[in-house]
Amino acid sequence: MLTTPPRLQIRRPSPTTTEFTVTTQPPSTLALRLLRILLLLLRVGLALATILLVEARWSGSPLASPPPAHPLTLPPDLLTADTLFWARDVLHRHAAGQGLARVAAAVPLPLLLPAAALALRLLSRRVHAAESLLVMRGLGVQTRESAPGYFARAATRFIPTEKIRDILVNEAFRGFEVRYYLVVVVDGEEDLVVVFPGLLPPRRIVEAVWRGARECLYEKRDEKTPIL
Repeated sequence: MLTTPPRLQIRRPSPTTTEFTVTTQPPSTLALRLLRILLLLLRVGLALATILLVEARWSGSPLASPPPAHPLTLPPDLLTADTLFWARDVLHRHAAGQGLARVAAAVPLPLLLPAAALALRLLSRRVHAAESLLVMRGLGVQTRESAPGYFARAATRFIPTEKIRDILVNEAFRGFEVRYYLVVVVDGEEDLVVVFPGLLPPRRIVEAVWRGARECLYEKRDEKTPIL
């Protein structure tokens, strides 16, 4: 439900610019939005629990001691770092925080740190993937591949028009299956630039992007699809 097979989205900001996006994100619906919100809350909760567990073990399990009797006061300004410390102290006093402290004390630190880092990395991964080709007549093309995690930068590359020798549809064997993919032949480079390298969409999408990219880049020329 959270992902779909690769599908094509086409956006034309201007008559000379076209963006082709292949994504595994399904069309947005009310049920899907609610599910994403629940998933986000679950991720945030698990991430906070992981950080609290590491903090408890790193600082010598301070949560295992009885909490102080004085009440906690909410900071007057919520948009400050004091709010984070207030939330941490609240968690420290909660029964769940005390339980995390006991778990942290039983796990060796050299084992806990790598496990926590792996958990945080998994929690920060994107559910869906998206790759795009932006074609600008007279300027060139730009490829973009979304990062696997929310805290990583997307990989982009711009190829000017004068460097583009051709845009082709290539074919290759992947196991026992023939796969078609879009490539840009760049002048002065031996390696081909593969468009949508991670998703490798089906042939109908590849050919649709090939036709649209050439029409936008070369002002509509009727040519047959070349397959290498």
